[in-house]
Amino acid sequence: MSKVSMYTISTCPVCQKTKEFFRTRGVTFDFIDYDLANENEQNKIAVEMMTGAGRIGFPFVRIGDVVVVGFNPERFEQLLKSENLEPATNQA
Repeated sequence: MSKVSMYTISTCPVCQKTKEFFRTRGVTFDFIDYDLANENEQNKIAVEMMTGAGRIGFPFVRIGDVVVVGFNPERFEQLLKSENLEPATNQA
């Protein structure tokens, strides 16, 4: 299975919903709460978001090399089932 990682905001209901989506499916993931990170880490995250998606938005989910910004369960499912992931794209 592809690695799943995400950037979230600790108080964001949509971010919590996204984490729960992966937890209920038994998918392990790494995450960093942007608002709880130090300024240096926040700057790195912002650069990664702009590079990966062309914008800053939460949740920012990376499944393999594909980026999904926002809660998109259909796309998450599709990517989790896929073995040949596409290059990073901006999927809302």
